[in-house]
Order: sequence, then C-alpha cells, then structure tokens
Amino acid sequence: MSATWPGRVTCAIAARTTRSTRSGATAPITSPCTRAQRCAASGDMDVSGRVATVWTVGHSTRPWEEFLALLRAHRIEALADVRRFPGSRRYPWFAGEALARELPAAGIGYLWLPQLGGRRKVRPGSPNGGWRNASFQGYADHLDSSEFADGLAALLELAARHRTAVMCAEAVWWRCHRALIADVLKSRGIEVVHILDASHAQAHPYTAPARIVDGRLLYPPAQPELFPP
Repeated sequence: MSATWPGRVTCAIAARTTRSTRSGATAPITSPCTRAQRCAASGDMDVSGRVATVWTVGHSTRPWEEFLALLRAHRIEALADVRRFPGSRRYPWFAGEALARELPAAGIGYLWLPQLGGRRKVRPGSPNGGWRNASFQGYADHLDSSEFADGLAALLELAARHRTAVMCAEAVWWRCHRALIADVLKSRGIEVVHILDASHAQAHPYTAPARIVDGRLLYPPAQPELFPP
C-alpha cells in the first residue's frame, strides 16, 4: 500500500497496519493533509459520522487532462486505486507511480489499495455460484477474506475524511470488480455513485446476483424452477 497527498502536514487515517500483497511489508496507513485542514474530517459523512457516499470511476483510455477534469467536475478529493497491479504500458499516465506523483500535484490525494484488487481465483466449494463469470465469482469469494476487510477499512477511513472515488481501469462499472465493492458498501448503508462522464453519474443498484440474507451479502446460485414451462 502507498499513499501520497498534497500538502506537508501528515495525519493518521488508520491505527492499524496493513500487509502489502506484493512486497509483504507492513506500514501504517497515513494520509497527509494541508495545514489549513488541520487534519479535520472533510469527507462525505452523515450526521452520525459514518461515511455517506463513495464514488467510483474507470480511467479507461482517457487522456490525462480529461481524466483530471473528470475528477474535478465531481469534486473528488482522493482517489483509491483498487487495481491489484497498477501498471499501464499503453497509458503510462495511469501507472501507479505516475498517479502517486501527478495527483497530489493537482491537489488530489492518492491511495493504492492492492487488498481490494481483482484477479482472484474461485475457491473450492465457492458459495457464490450466482456469478457465471469466473473473475466475478473469484472476487466474490475474496470479499470474505481478511485481506479484503483490511482494504475496506482503509477505504472507509479515507472516505470519512475526503470525498473519495474508487478507481479501476474498466470504463463501465458493471464490467469491473468495483461493482462488487459497490455491493459491499451499499449493503452497509453507504451510497455509491458511479461517475460516467463529467456531467453524468449513476447511483449504484445491486448487481443482479446479489442477495441480502440475514443482513449478509451473498451471491447464491439460482434456484431451479419447481415447475419449468
């Protein structure tokens, strides 16, 4: 995990440490903030102090200036990168190192959360057979892992302080694992808004296989009809 932020003053956004899936190193999750902010909470929270809204966005093939304008149009203050491997040869401005350098220079914080990254394998005996796509089913299995829980906690702590967008590469959210992250957030009472373009956004509906059973998010296999036509 890595975090970069505009400004010089640093405030902790988590008292926990989180293990990087690539390096195996542990580091405290911290987020610098400006002196004017005085490390005060400035995220989108409800009256109880809980995170109220999280945005999502896909960088796709956009030129850098267009992507930056998109974030500014929706007043995004922090970007949570949920790509497991944040590299891009074709669009190098979206590589993790480039974002960690350029976003803070533009006044937007950057936090890489590999714990929330995709490309997960389906587990034996997976209970998430509602997904026919193996990539989505594998990620649904990952939702129950301690690794995902750590990443989600870091995301929520960031979103409690800054207007935050979850970012991956895919342009449309329903083709990306951020759809499942959005399901998890929605199941916790958090509004999720998918950024489509500079002037359009969409409130997240649950994905088709999602079911809430006794307060728990599940993706069970479809039940066969008792009386097929």
